[in-house]
Amino acid sequence: MAEAEGRKPSEEFTDESEDEDSEEEPKLKYERLSNGVTEILQKDAASCMTVHDKFLALGTHFGKVFLLDIQGNVTQKFEISSVKINQISLDESGEHVGICSEDGKVQVFGLYTREGFHENFDCPIKVVALHPQFSRSNYKQFVTGGNKLLLYEKNWLNRWKTAVLHEGEGTITNIQWRANLIAWANNVGVKIYDISTKQRITNVLRDNVSLRPDMYPCSLCWKDDTTLIVGWGSSIKICAVKERNPTEMRDLPSRYVEIVSAFETEFFICGLAPLADQLVTLYFVKESSENTDEDFRTRPRLDIIQPLSEGCEEISSDALTVRYYQDNECRDYRLEHSEGESLFYIISPKDIVVAKERDQDDHIDWLLEKKKYEEALMAAEISFKNIKRHDVKKIGMSYINHLVETGDYDGAARKCQKVLGKNMELWENEVYRFKTIGQLKAISQYLPRGDLRLRPAIYEMILHEFLKTDFEGFATLIREWPGELYNNMAIVQAVTDHLKKDPTNSTLLTTLAELYTYDQRYDKALEIYLKLRHKDVYQLIHKHNLFSSIEDKIVLLMDFDKEKAVDMLLDNEDKISIDKVVEELADKPEYLHVYLHKLFKRDHHKGQKYHERQIGLYAEYDRPNLLPFLRDSTHCPLEKALEICQQRNFVEETVFLLSRMGNCRRALQMIMEELADVDKAIDFAKEQDDAELWEDLISYSIDKPPFITGLLNNIGTHVDPILLIHRIKEGMEIPNLRDSLVKILQDYNLQILLREGCKKILVADSLSLLQKMHRTQMKGVSVDDDNICESCHATILPSDITRNFSVVVFHCRHMFHKECLPSPGTILGVQFCNICSAKKRGPGSGILDIKK
Repeated sequence: MAEAEGRKPSEEFTDESEDEDSEEEPKLKYERLSNGVTEILQKDAASCMTVHDKFLALGTHFGKVFLLDIQGNVTQKFEISSVKINQISLDESGEHVGICSEDGKVQVFGLYTREGFHENFDCPIKVVALHPQFSRSNYKQFVTGGNKLLLYEKNWLNRWKTAVLHEGEGTITNIQWRANLIAWANNVGVKIYDISTKQRITNVLRDNVSLRPDMYPCSLCWKDDTTLIVGWGSSIKICAVKERNPTEMRDLPSRYVEIVSAFETEFFICGLAPLADQLVTLYFVKESSENTDEDFRTRPRLDIIQPLSEGCEEISSDALTVRYYQDNECRDYRLEHSEGESLFYIISPKDIVVAKERDQDDHIDWLLEKKKYEEALMAAEISFKNIKRHDVKKIGMSYINHLVETGDYDGAARKCQKVLGKNMELWENEVYRFKTIGQLKAISQYLPRGDLRLRPAIYEMILHEFLKTDFEGFATLIREWPGELYNNMAIVQAVTDHLKKDPTNSTLLTTLAELYTYDQRYDKALEIYLKLRHKDVYQLIHKHNLFSSIEDKIVLLMDFDKEKAVDMLLDNEDKISIDKVVEELADKPEYLHVYLHKLFKRDHHKGQKYHERQIGLYAEYDRPNLLPFLRDSTHCPLEKALEICQQRNFVEETVFLLSRMGNCRRALQMIMEELADVDKAIDFAKEQDDAELWEDLISYSIDKPPFITGLLNNIGTHVDPILLIHRIKEGMEIPNLRDSLVKILQDYNLQILLREGCKKILVADSLSLLQKMHRTQMKGVSVDDDNICESCHATILPSDITRNFSVVVFHCRHMFHKECLPSPGTILGVQFCNICSAKKRGPGSGILDIKK
């Protein structure tokens, strides 16, 4: 006998070595049926047992039958015989029991009344089976199996009537009754009898005839009303009872059996039970001895298998340590099951083990045992309503403890968010534990900071820890944590104390500025940001409207980033005036230029009083933009600008100013003499379009061959080239003269062609418009009651159209009574519309003279 006190039920009956090595979770858990059963089996031995949803019925080798509750406590005891009880059968209601023994006794009676059937046979009766509806049926049917299969039922006189269903094939060792079908096994095979049609419908032969049927009995089990599972030796067959097609019946039974699956197993079958679409099998195991040729008995196995069409797949396998398994034979084991709760009872002479499906608590136990805490926590969260022995929070705490023990502090801290939830006490305990192990940094980023908040002292403790060892981490926490979590003044003081030792530490200075910002001391924060030239200074100014605080810090802002500073100042002119900015930048002319330049770009008139100063600023710092400024500004003093440009010898700007002041000849002279750029001189002359300028240009260029070439190439459309050509001295060598003359001729031809083309277009357009006007004037004009005389303003048509009247209609659509018209115009025979003539729209001669 192999027992181990103090073990978990799942460890007491299964192979421990396999359980420890395997990572696959077992499907079943086991526990020994104790209480009254223990005392019974100490003095007696179990021979059979039947399971009902409400109780158990146990038969012994000494002829006793015990009724037990599910925990194994004895509720009733029956002295049936002095020899072995072979079979106990219960109906579905559990109200009637059938018992048979080795000495031939058969008893069928009600548990609440001893009236029933009592008979002694002259041969051992191996099995008895009650009709499933025995209590409700009027016929009270049951069958017994010895040498014959006998059917008993009560007739209408309340007497028992017997019928032989089968005989002649040896001892009947097993009977299973389901609905109207009775299945039994004898030495030859398995038969099924349909009690409704009183027909035997199949005969499933035994495969291995070498095995003694009394030592290796057949196991039968109904999966449902039409599926029978047969196990014999090492062979399993699944048989389906089906209805036969009426056209195929003839003299055949109305039903037939089809074997849907058949396969061999490794060991000898002691019992079968269904589990959903799978199969629970109890095996008797023999193994060969290494020292002798004899086999020895090992622990029985309980397997779950998945039947397939041509084999099976093993789902799980457990070796059971039952008492005295070394002395048991295959016939000593039985497997009974309770359909309602998926309980499986393994019966041996000295032990009864109960196997049941593992529930979610068992699944979590296994995960925790294998240290799979993540999966255990997930399983508990999903099934929190169904678990009874476990608590989600406790599992989570075990997981956190495991992570801490293995050194995964970040993982443990991360799990705190999920596990601790809103339990402030647990949070604080964990924070102090992390402090004890020196891992406050790990938990800092996961502390609650929303609606749920810990005491300020907790947050301050972590901040002080970071301030000692990690300035960057300290700065990160200050940025991420809301200022309400801790005492801001205390942290400011701590940072200030550190800065006394290291006053240039930019990280601490930045953090101090952020703390000042939380405390709404923006002036101090701004001062630090400017000192550090920090990029957030502009955001701080905008966000908190600190423009009044920066009026005396404009130069510092410009030092940091001129472009951003100028944009901010210009965007907020209503808060910091232009005059104030100019005053502050008076000593920084380069910054002043940048500011005034951008101001001028935005609006040419806003800074008009500073345009005079800007001339010098442009000349000093930004000459490329000086000329555009002079062109665009209407408030710039030209004399001052000319003076500055002449002092600095800015020729282009001076030329522009001279031309703008009306001194074009001097401007042209500067272009010719100082720039020596004929193209620019020509462009200037074209722009001014002054004949005197062209004359000056020709006079200046007449003794300079390159200038003559430039003039010949460009003046053809503005000045008659002959004037220039006549003034060229004889014998003067002019570069590219031929090309220039050809270009002049080509330009002339082009002008002629353009004029002719324009003339043709004008003639065609004039003709087209004349024709259109003629067609329009030839059209009739509608005159009706809505028209009025433009002179007397009466309706143009008289009310009595039968009398004679005259109407004059002009092409301009004005209408008059003839008698209302003024005297004719000066041209004989031509009359004009006085309205259109008065508006100088041209004459409109009368089209129609309507008379009636």
